[in-house]
Amino acid sequence: MKVLIDTNVVMDALEGAGEFFDASNKAIEICARKLATGYLAAHSITNLFYLLRKRFSNDECRDILLDLFNIFQIEQIDSHKLRKALENREFKDFEDCLQMECAKATYAELIVTRDKRFMADSSVRCITPMEFCGMFQDVLAEFEEGRTGK
Repeated sequence: MKVLIDTNVVMDALEGAGEFFDASNKAIEICARKLATGYLAAHSITNLFYLLRKRFSNDECRDILLDLFNIFQIEQIDSHKLRKALENREFKDFEDCLQMECAKATYAELIVTRDKRFMADSSVRCITPMEFCGMFQDVLAEFEEGRTGK
């Protein structure tokens, strides 16, 4: 299964706390374990760098983002995707539309996001990190048992 992970999911996991941390972290873990093929849109990297630099040094930001390249494939932004996103008047949020164009280009089955507005406008099915983790509940439970020794 191919999935595009929205910027907000990665940011929730990297912040290390908050109500969305657990599900977002597990969603990334699913991709890291190659249970699903995870993609990030290239512009997510620049957005994440901008957000992370408020909490981390320049070098730490670079290391964090380079680690993501070990987990995710990065879908490029090109003039075709930019044009399609700009021409799509149904979408209220340009960045969300660009995420969808990247998902379509990778033939992703799902976009994992917590942005409810995104879900209403996307032609690629969107689910929350919690719903995504639910799809892998048995595998995640086995992992947890092995990690805690139960």
